[in-house]
Amino acid sequence: MVSKATYKKMGIFFMTLILLLSLSACGGKDGGNEESSNTDSSKSYTVKHAMGTTKVKSHKRVVVLTNEGTEAVLAMGIKPVGAVKSWEGDPWYNHIKDKMKGVKVVGEESNVNLEAIMALKPDLIIGNKMRQEKIYGQLSKIAPTVFSEDLRGNWKDNFKLYAKALNKEKEGQKVLDDFDNRVKSIKEKAGDKLNTKVSLVRFMPGIARIYYKNTFSGVIFDQLGFARPKVQDNDGFADDVTRERIPDMDGDIMFYFTYEPGDGKGTKMEKEWTNDPLWKNLSVVKKGNAHRVDDAVWNTAGGVIAANLMLDDIENYFHIK
Repeated sequence: MVSKATYKKMGIFFMTLILLLSLSACGGKDGGNEESSNTDSSKSYTVKHAMGTTKVKSHKRVVVLTNEGTEAVLAMGIKPVGAVKSWEGDPWYNHIKDKMKGVKVVGEESNVNLEAIMALKPDLIIGNKMRQEKIYGQLSKIAPTVFSEDLRGNWKDNFKLYAKALNKEKEGQKVLDDFDNRVKSIKEKAGDKLNTKVSLVRFMPGIARIYYKNTFSGVIFDQLGFARPKVQDNDGFADDVTRERIPDMDGDIMFYFTYEPGDGKGTKMEKEWTNDPLWKNLSVVKKGNAHRVDDAVWNTAGGVIAANLMLDDIENYFHIK
């Protein structure tokens, strides 16, 4: 015979069980509504890129493996959790360092730190075939990975891919439209100044280059419609030149920039060449129209933020207001 005390205990047990089951059911229902209202987490999307296709489910924790990719992500309103170190700066370019506070360094473009990436538990990795093709398989095991094809002049192609990877094509298109509208405005105001033949030269440790149209700065000048010296008016990338080619650096105006890795070798190369009699004999130098500009902005960073800063410089040097 069961006692009243036992009946009482059994009643409390069943009431508690029913309450727990009810709470569990409610929790499951609320969780389902939350997930369905969050398109980032409930819907995946497929991105076609240089290494094939990748299914992406979220872009809340993004790791970026190129400098220009970092600028693209920032321009679309996303701060990455990790990024490769800027080629110049400690660890970021001066023009983005304020936007990169708290972002972890995951190596360099040409020397990615896989362990550092893994520790950040990313849900999207953005990289580049030219730089990281050999480790694509390893990266893909960490998180969905999207690669752009190369790192030449037309940064806009890569930017559009990154916008797809971030599921932010609308926001990305606005960034590009704003840039193109600014270029159109400068072009209209420049008028006959567009006939000025623009020479582009870069110094690196042990290397001097003449830059052509398929370079970061070359593409921007081409979009603006500026003329180039005949020897530089081609769709190639660049030529490593000897001092005998200094005369090919002449133009109506010259912009030269120097990559200095920190050991003084880039600066030394620049000084040696700019003190050469052939350099001093260039008409553009004699007229005081050879201008030293920021290498990070005019070449190395290679992204949309740098592109807009370069437009600032062009407006100033050509007195376009």
